[in-house]
Amino acid sequence: MNLHEYQGKELLSSFGVRIQRGIVAQTADEAVAAAKKLTEDTGTGWHVIKAQVHAGGRGKGGGVKLAKNLDEVKDIAGQIIGMNLVTPQTSAEGKKVHQVLVAEDVYYPGDNKPEEYYMSVLLNRGTGKNMIMYSTEGGMDIETVAEETPHLIFTEEIDPALGLLGFQARRVAFNLGLSGTAFKEMTKFVSALYTAYVKSDASLFEINPVLKTSDDKIMAVDSKVTLDGNALFRHKDLAALRDKREENPIEVEAGELGLNYVDLDGNVGCMVNGAGLAMATMDLIKQAGGEPANFLDVGGTADAARVEAAFKIILKDPAVKAILINIFGGIVRCDRVAQGVIDAYTNMGNINVPIIVRLQGTNADIAKELIDNSGLDVLSATEFQEAADKVQNVLS
Repeated sequence: MNLHEYQGKELLSSFGVRIQRGIVAQTADEAVAAAKKLTEDTGTGWHVIKAQVHAGGRGKGGGVKLAKNLDEVKDIAGQIIGMNLVTPQTSAEGKKVHQVLVAEDVYYPGDNKPEEYYMSVLLNRGTGKNMIMYSTEGGMDIETVAEETPHLIFTEEIDPALGLLGFQARRVAFNLGLSGTAFKEMTKFVSALYTAYVKSDASLFEINPVLKTSDDKIMAVDSKVTLDGNALFRHKDLAALRDKREENPIEVEAGELGLNYVDLDGNVGCMVNGAGLAMATMDLIKQAGGEPANFLDVGGTADAARVEAAFKIILKDPAVKAILINIFGGIVRCDRVAQGVIDAYTNMGNINVPIIVRLQGTNADIAKELIDNSGLDVLSATEFQEAADKVQNVLS
Protein backbone atom coordinates (compact mmCIF):
# COMPACT_ATOMS: atom_id res chain seq x y z
CA MET A 1 0.00 0.00 0.00
CA ASN A 2 1.42 3.36 -1.05
CA LEU A 3 1.23 6.49 1.08
CA HIS A 4 1.08 10.10 -0.02
CA GLU A 5 4.10 12.28 0.67
CA TYR A 6 2.42 14.08 3.58
CA GLN A 7 1.37 10.78 5.14
CA GLY A 8 4.87 9.36 4.76
CA LYS A 9 6.36 12.44 6.38
CA GLU A 10 3.96 12.23 9.32
CA LEU A 11 4.98 8.59 9.78
CA LEU A 12 8.68 9.50 9.64
CA SER A 13 8.22 12.34 12.10
CA SER A 14 6.54 9.99 14.59
CA PHE A 15 9.82 8.02 14.70
CA GLY A 16 12.00 11.08 15.20
CA VAL A 17 12.99 11.76 11.59
CA ARG A 18 13.34 15.49 10.89
CA ILE A 19 11.02 16.48 8.03
CA GLN A 20 10.18 19.48 5.90
CA ARG A 21 7.01 20.62 7.66
CA GLY A 22 3.80 21.12 5.75
CA ILE A 23 0.01 21.12 5.84
CA VAL A 24 -2.26 19.35 3.36
CA ALA A 25 -5.00 21.35 1.60
CA GLN A 26 -7.86 20.35 -0.69
CA THR A 27 -8.81 23.81 -1.97
CA ALA A 28 -6.93 27.01 -2.87
CA ASP A 29 -8.41 28.80 0.16
CA GLU A 30 -7.27 25.97 2.45
CA ALA A 31 -3.80 26.30 0.91
CA VAL A 32 -3.67 29.98 1.82
CA ALA A 33 -4.76 29.22 5.38
CA ALA A 34 -2.10 26.49 5.55
CA ALA A 35 0.57 28.90 4.31
CA LYS A 36 -0.36 31.45 6.98
CA LYS A 37 -0.21 28.78 9.69
CA LEU A 38 3.17 27.57 8.46
CA THR A 39 4.55 31.10 8.52
CA GLU A 40 3.39 31.47 12.13
CA ASP A 41 4.87 28.14 13.18
CA THR A 42 8.12 28.10 11.19
CA GLY A 43 8.79 31.66 10.07
CA THR A 44 9.00 30.61 6.44
CA GLY A 45 8.32 33.39 3.94
CA TRP A 46 8.08 31.24 0.82
CA HIS A 47 6.05 28.06 0.40
CA VAL A 48 6.36 24.97 -1.77
CA ILE A 49 3.11 23.68 -3.28
CA LYS A 50 3.26 19.94 -4.00
CA ALA A 51 0.65 17.79 -5.75
CA GLN A 52 -0.23 14.72 -3.68
CA VAL A 53 -0.47 11.74 -6.04
CA HIS A 54 1.05 8.27 -5.99
CA ALA A 55 3.66 8.95 -8.66
CA GLY A 56 7.22 10.21 -8.85
CA GLY A 57 8.54 12.94 -11.11
CA ARG A 58 5.84 15.40 -10.02
CA GLY A 59 8.10 18.39 -10.54
CA LYS A 60 8.67 17.48 -14.19
CA GLY A 61 4.92 17.48 -14.76
CA GLY A 62 4.32 20.84 -13.09
CA GLY A 63 3.12 19.39 -9.82
CA VAL A 64 5.70 21.07 -7.57
CA LYS A 65 6.05 24.87 -7.57
CA LEU A 66 7.44 27.59 -5.34
CA ALA A 67 5.16 30.40 -4.12
CA LYS A 68 6.78 33.63 -2.90
CA ASN A 69 3.64 35.23 -1.46
CA LEU A 70 0.07 34.32 -0.49
CA ASP A 71 -1.37 35.40 -3.85
CA GLU A 72 0.97 32.95 -5.57
CA VAL A 73 0.02 30.24 -3.06
CA LYS A 74 -3.65 30.64 -3.98
CA ASP A 75 -2.97 30.86 -7.71
CA ILE A 76 -0.61 27.85 -7.86
CA ALA A 77 -2.76 25.68 -5.58
CA GLY A 78 -5.79 26.51 -7.74
CA GLN A 79 -3.91 25.43 -10.84
CA ILE A 80 -2.64 22.14 -9.40
CA ILE A 81 -5.76 20.96 -7.56
CA GLY A 82 -8.04 19.27 -10.06
CA MET A 83 -5.44 18.95 -12.80
CA ASN A 84 -4.51 15.63 -14.43
CA LEU A 85 -0.83 15.42 -13.57
CA VAL A 86 1.25 13.57 -16.15
CA THR A 87 4.68 12.39 -15.00
CA PRO A 88 7.17 9.77 -16.24
CA GLN A 89 5.52 7.34 -13.80
CA THR A 90 1.87 7.84 -14.84
CA SER A 91 -0.13 6.87 -17.89
CA ALA A 92 -0.65 9.33 -20.73
CA GLU A 93 -3.92 10.39 -19.06
CA GLY A 94 -2.10 11.22 -15.85
CA LYS A 95 -3.54 11.24 -12.33
CA LYS A 96 -6.10 13.68 -11.00
CA VAL A 97 -4.80 15.81 -8.14
CA HIS A 98 -7.24 15.99 -5.23
CA GLN A 99 -5.00 17.73 -2.70
CA VAL A 100 -1.71 19.57 -2.30
CA LEU A 101 0.90 19.78 0.41
CA VAL A 102 1.84 23.33 1.37
CA ALA A 103 5.38 23.00 2.74
CA GLU A 104 7.93 25.32 4.28
CA ASP A 105 10.89 26.58 2.28
CA VAL A 106 13.98 24.82 3.68
CA TYR A 107 16.53 26.11 1.15
CA TYR A 108 17.18 29.25 3.18
CA PRO A 109 20.55 31.07 3.09
CA GLY A 110 23.17 30.36 5.74
CA ASP A 111 26.80 29.62 6.45
CA ASN A 112 26.95 26.57 4.17
CA LYS A 113 25.54 25.61 0.81
CA PRO A 114 22.55 23.22 1.00
CA GLU A 115 23.28 19.74 -0.34
CA GLU A 116 20.93 16.98 -1.50
CA TYR A 117 21.33 13.21 -1.06
CA TYR A 118 19.36 10.14 -2.05
CA MET A 119 18.44 7.48 0.51
CA SER A 120 16.14 4.46 0.59
CA VAL A 121 15.56 1.44 2.80
CA LEU A 122 14.32 -1.80 1.26
CA LEU A 123 14.76 -5.56 1.28
CA ASN A 124 17.60 -7.11 -0.71
CA ARG A 125 15.85 -10.30 -1.80
CA GLY A 126 19.12 -11.81 -2.98
CA THR A 127 20.65 -11.80 0.49
CA GLY A 128 17.52 -11.81 2.66
CA LYS A 129 18.74 -8.68 4.45
CA ASN A 130 17.45 -5.14 4.70
CA MET A 131 19.50 -2.61 2.79
CA ILE A 132 20.10 1.12 2.92
CA MET A 133 20.86 2.49 -0.54
CA TYR A 134 22.22 6.01 -0.67
CA SER A 135 24.03 8.46 -2.92
CA THR A 136 25.46 11.96 -3.00
CA GLU A 137 23.38 12.56 -6.14
CA GLY A 138 20.10 13.52 -4.49
CA GLY A 139 17.25 15.06 -6.44
CA MET A 140 18.00 12.95 -9.52
CA ASP A 141 16.35 9.76 -10.76
CA ILE A 142 18.29 6.99 -9.05
CA GLU A 143 17.99 4.89 -12.23
CA THR A 144 19.93 7.57 -14.12
CA VAL A 145 22.59 7.70 -11.41
CA ALA A 146 22.91 3.89 -11.46
CA GLU A 147 23.33 3.88 -15.23
CA GLU A 148 25.69 6.83 -15.66
CA THR A 149 27.64 6.99 -12.38
CA PRO A 150 27.20 3.66 -10.54
CA HIS A 151 30.25 4.36 -8.35
CA LEU A 152 28.23 7.10 -6.62
CA ILE A 153 25.68 4.62 -5.24
CA PHE A 154 26.49 3.02 -1.88
CA THR A 155 24.70 0.24 -0.03
CA GLU A 156 24.69 -0.85 3.59
CA GLU A 157 23.25 -4.29 4.32
CA ILE A 158 21.72 -4.89 7.73
CA ASP A 159 21.33 -8.25 9.42
CA PRO A 160 17.69 -8.32 10.62
CA ALA A 161 18.73 -10.26 13.70
CA LEU A 162 21.15 -7.51 14.79
CA GLY A 163 19.49 -4.40 13.42
CA LEU A 164 21.32 -1.29 12.30
CA LEU A 165 24.60 -0.99 14.19
CA GLY A 166 26.17 2.32 15.15
CA PHE A 167 29.21 1.95 12.90
CA GLN A 168 26.95 1.36 9.91
CA ALA A 169 25.07 4.64 10.43
CA ARG A 170 28.40 6.43 10.81
CA ARG A 171 29.70 4.81 7.61
CA VAL A 172 26.71 6.19 5.70
CA ALA A 173 27.47 9.70 6.95
CA PHE A 174 31.18 9.27 6.14
CA ASN A 175 30.53 8.04 2.58
CA LEU A 176 28.32 11.08 2.01
CA GLY A 177 31.30 13.28 2.87
CA LEU A 178 29.84 14.79 6.01
CA SER A 179 31.63 16.03 9.10
CA GLY A 180 30.94 17.89 12.32
CA THR A 181 27.33 18.67 13.15
CA ALA A 182 26.05 17.37 9.81
CA PHE A 183 27.80 14.02 10.44
CA LYS A 184 26.08 13.62 13.82
CA GLU A 185 22.74 14.70 12.37
CA MET A 186 23.00 12.18 9.56
CA THR A 187 23.75 9.25 11.88
CA LYS A 188 20.63 10.13 13.90
CA PHE A 189 18.62 10.50 10.70
CA VAL A 190 19.71 7.10 9.34
CA SER A 191 18.96 5.34 12.64
CA ALA A 192 15.50 6.90 12.94
CA LEU A 193 14.72 6.15 9.27
CA TYR A 194 15.64 2.48 9.65
CA THR A 195 13.56 2.21 12.83
CA ALA A 196 10.56 3.69 10.99
CA TYR A 197 11.02 1.16 8.17
CA VAL A 198 11.11 -1.83 10.52
CA LYS A 199 8.44 -0.74 12.99
CA SER A 200 5.90 0.12 10.28
CA ASP A 201 6.43 -3.15 8.36
CA ALA A 202 7.31 -1.22 5.23
CA SER A 203 8.65 -2.65 2.00
CA LEU A 204 10.14 0.67 0.88
CA PHE A 205 11.12 4.02 2.33
CA GLU A 206 12.60 6.33 -0.30
CA ILE A 207 13.71 9.87 0.54
CA ASN A 208 14.78 11.94 -2.45
CA PRO A 209 16.12 14.32 -1.55
CA VAL A 210 17.51 14.09 1.93
CA LEU A 211 18.63 17.68 2.54
CA LYS A 212 21.57 19.08 4.45
CA THR A 213 20.42 22.62 5.13
CA SER A 214 22.62 25.68 5.19
CA ASP A 215 22.87 25.33 8.99
CA ASP A 216 23.74 21.59 8.82
CA LYS A 217 20.36 20.12 9.71
CA ILE A 218 19.47 16.82 8.00
CA MET A 219 15.84 16.40 6.94
CA ALA A 220 13.49 14.54 4.58
CA VAL A 221 12.23 16.93 1.92
CA ASP A 222 10.24 14.23 0.16
CA SER A 223 9.03 10.75 1.05
CA LYS A 224 7.86 7.71 -0.88
CA VAL A 225 6.55 4.99 1.41
CA THR A 226 5.21 1.57 0.47
CA LEU A 227 3.79 -0.58 3.26
CA ASP A 228 3.58 -4.37 3.17
CA GLY A 229 -0.10 -5.10 2.61
CA ASN A 230 0.25 -8.49 4.29
CA ALA A 231 1.22 -6.77 7.55
CA LEU A 232 -1.51 -4.13 7.65
CA PHE A 233 -3.58 -6.22 10.07
CA ARG A 234 -0.97 -5.20 12.65
CA HIS A 235 -1.30 -1.51 11.80
CA LYS A 236 -4.95 -0.48 11.75
CA ASP A 237 -3.94 3.19 11.93
CA LEU A 238 -1.79 2.89 8.83
CA ALA A 239 -4.38 0.83 6.93
CA ALA A 240 -6.79 3.74 7.43
CA LEU A 241 -4.46 5.96 5.37
CA ARG A 242 -5.26 4.08 2.16
CA ASP A 243 -6.43 6.37 -0.65
CA LYS A 244 -8.47 4.23 -3.06
CA ARG A 245 -8.75 7.17 -5.47
CA GLU A 246 -5.10 6.59 -6.36
CA GLU A 247 -5.56 2.91 -7.17
CA ASN A 248 -6.88 1.06 -10.20
CA PRO A 249 -10.68 1.01 -9.62
CA ILE A 250 -11.04 -2.49 -11.08
CA GLU A 251 -8.36 -3.83 -8.72
CA VAL A 252 -10.09 -2.12 -5.78
CA GLU A 253 -13.44 -3.68 -6.69
CA ALA A 254 -11.85 -7.12 -7.15
CA GLY A 255 -10.18 -6.86 -3.75
CA GLU A 256 -13.51 -6.05 -2.11
CA LEU A 257 -14.94 -9.20 -3.72
CA GLY A 258 -12.09 -11.29 -2.33
CA LEU A 259 -10.42 -11.84 -5.72
CA ASN A 260 -6.66 -11.60 -6.24
CA TYR A 261 -6.56 -9.42 -9.36
CA VAL A 262 -3.84 -7.44 -11.11
CA ASP A 263 -4.67 -5.43 -14.23
CA LEU A 264 -2.31 -5.91 -17.20
CA ASP A 265 -2.04 -4.57 -20.76
CA GLY A 266 -3.23 -7.53 -22.82
CA ASN A 267 -6.14 -9.04 -24.74
CA VAL A 268 -6.79 -12.42 -23.06
CA GLY A 269 -8.51 -12.47 -19.68
CA CYS A 270 -7.36 -15.12 -17.21
CA MET A 271 -9.38 -16.86 -14.50
CA VAL A 272 -7.28 -19.35 -12.56
CA ASN A 273 -7.12 -20.97 -9.12
CA GLY A 274 -3.65 -20.70 -7.59
CA ALA A 275 -0.90 -18.14 -8.14
CA GLY A 276 1.57 -20.61 -9.65
CA LEU A 277 -0.97 -21.89 -12.16
CA ALA A 278 -1.90 -18.29 -12.96
CA MET A 279 1.73 -17.49 -13.85
CA ALA A 280 1.94 -20.62 -16.02
CA THR A 281 -1.32 -19.66 -17.71
CA MET A 282 0.06 -16.23 -18.57
CA ASP A 283 3.06 -17.94 -20.18
CA LEU A 284 0.66 -20.19 -22.08
CA ILE A 285 -1.19 -17.18 -23.46
CA LYS A 286 2.07 -15.55 -24.57
CA GLN A 287 3.13 -18.74 -26.37
CA ALA A 288 -0.24 -18.82 -28.12
CA GLY A 289 0.36 -15.36 -29.56
CA GLY A 290 -1.78 -13.42 -27.11
CA GLU A 291 -1.06 -11.09 -24.19
CA PRO A 292 -2.51 -11.64 -20.70
CA ALA A 293 -4.99 -8.91 -19.77
CA ASN A 294 -4.88 -9.69 -16.08
CA PHE A 295 -3.74 -11.93 -13.25
CA LEU A 296 -6.83 -13.30 -11.50
CA ASP A 297 -6.74 -15.99 -8.83
CA VAL A 298 -10.25 -17.04 -7.76
CA GLY A 299 -8.90 -19.30 -5.02
CA GLY A 300 -10.24 -22.67 -4.01
CA THR A 301 -13.96 -21.80 -3.87
CA ALA A 302 -14.80 -21.30 -7.54
CA ASP A 303 -18.59 -21.53 -7.19
CA ALA A 304 -21.11 -19.82 -9.50
CA ALA A 305 -21.21 -16.54 -7.55
CA ARG A 306 -17.43 -16.26 -7.45
CA VAL A 307 -17.04 -17.17 -11.13
CA GLU A 308 -19.71 -14.64 -12.09
CA ALA A 309 -17.94 -11.93 -10.09
CA ALA A 310 -14.67 -12.83 -11.81
CA PHE A 311 -16.34 -12.68 -15.24
CA LYS A 312 -17.70 -9.21 -14.52
CA ILE A 313 -14.30 -7.96 -13.37
CA ILE A 314 -12.52 -9.33 -16.46
CA LEU A 315 -15.13 -7.92 -18.85
CA LYS A 316 -14.71 -4.41 -17.44
CA ASP A 317 -11.53 -4.29 -19.53
CA PRO A 318 -12.58 -3.38 -23.11
CA ALA A 319 -9.29 -4.76 -24.46
CA VAL A 320 -10.25 -8.36 -23.59
CA LYS A 321 -10.85 -10.40 -26.77
CA ALA A 322 -11.04 -13.86 -25.15
CA ILE A 323 -11.17 -15.43 -21.69
CA LEU A 324 -9.18 -18.48 -20.62
CA ILE A 325 -10.39 -20.30 -17.50
CA ASN A 326 -7.72 -22.69 -16.23
CA ILE A 327 -8.66 -24.63 -13.11
CA PHE A 328 -6.86 -27.51 -11.42
CA GLY A 329 -9.35 -29.52 -9.39
CA GLY A 330 -7.44 -30.43 -6.28
CA ILE A 331 -9.26 -28.64 -3.49
CA VAL A 332 -12.31 -27.93 -5.63
CA ARG A 333 -14.05 -30.45 -7.93
CA CYS A 334 -13.89 -29.68 -11.64
CA ASP A 335 -17.57 -30.48 -12.19
CA ARG A 336 -18.49 -27.92 -9.56
CA VAL A 337 -16.41 -25.28 -11.35
CA ALA A 338 -17.93 -26.23 -14.71
CA GLN A 339 -21.42 -25.86 -13.29
CA GLY A 340 -20.36 -22.52 -11.83
CA VAL A 341 -19.22 -21.36 -15.25
CA ILE A 342 -22.49 -22.48 -16.86
CA ASP A 343 -24.61 -20.82 -14.15
CA ALA A 344 -22.62 -17.60 -14.31
CA TYR A 345 -22.80 -17.48 -18.10
CA THR A 346 -26.58 -18.05 -17.96
CA ASN A 347 -27.09 -15.37 -15.28
CA MET A 348 -25.07 -12.79 -17.20
CA GLY A 349 -26.76 -13.46 -20.54
CA ASN A 350 -24.74 -13.16 -23.72
CA ILE A 351 -20.98 -12.74 -23.27
CA ASN A 352 -19.50 -11.28 -26.44
CA VAL A 353 -16.01 -12.79 -26.19
CA PRO A 354 -14.94 -16.43 -26.70
CA ILE A 355 -14.41 -18.46 -23.53
CA ILE A 356 -12.02 -21.40 -23.28
CA VAL A 357 -12.33 -23.57 -20.18
CA ARG A 358 -9.51 -25.94 -19.27
CA LEU A 359 -10.33 -28.15 -16.29
CA GLN A 360 -7.97 -30.81 -14.97
CA GLY A 361 -8.13 -32.88 -11.82
CA THR A 362 -11.00 -34.35 -9.81
CA ASN A 363 -14.03 -35.11 -12.03
CA ALA A 364 -12.42 -33.40 -15.05
CA ASP A 365 -14.19 -35.78 -17.46
CA ILE A 366 -17.58 -34.95 -15.97
CA ALA A 367 -16.75 -31.26 -16.13
CA LYS A 368 -15.85 -31.47 -19.83
CA GLU A 369 -19.11 -33.24 -20.56
CA LEU A 370 -21.08 -30.56 -18.71
CA ILE A 371 -19.39 -27.79 -20.72
CA ASP A 372 -19.79 -29.58 -24.06
CA ASN A 373 -23.48 -30.31 -23.47
CA SER A 374 -24.38 -26.91 -22.07
CA GLY A 375 -25.28 -25.41 -25.46
CA LEU A 376 -23.30 -22.30 -24.54
CA ASP A 377 -20.58 -20.69 -26.62
CA VAL A 378 -17.85 -22.13 -24.38
CA LEU A 379 -14.93 -24.24 -25.59
CA SER A 380 -13.60 -26.97 -23.29
CA ALA A 381 -10.09 -28.40 -23.01
CA THR A 382 -8.29 -30.83 -20.72
CA GLU A 383 -4.64 -30.33 -21.74
CA PHE A 384 -2.47 -27.23 -21.61
CA GLN A 385 -1.53 -27.41 -25.29
CA GLU A 386 -5.14 -27.98 -26.29
CA ALA A 387 -6.14 -24.82 -24.41
CA ALA A 388 -3.27 -22.91 -26.03
CA ASP A 389 -4.35 -23.99 -29.50
CA LYS A 390 -7.91 -22.87 -28.86
CA VAL A 391 -6.71 -19.49 -27.58
CA GLN A 392 -4.66 -19.12 -30.73
CA ASN A 393 -7.63 -20.04 -32.93
CA VAL A 394 -10.03 -17.52 -31.41
CA LEU A 395 -7.45 -14.73 -31.65
CA SER A 396 -6.56 -15.40 -35.28
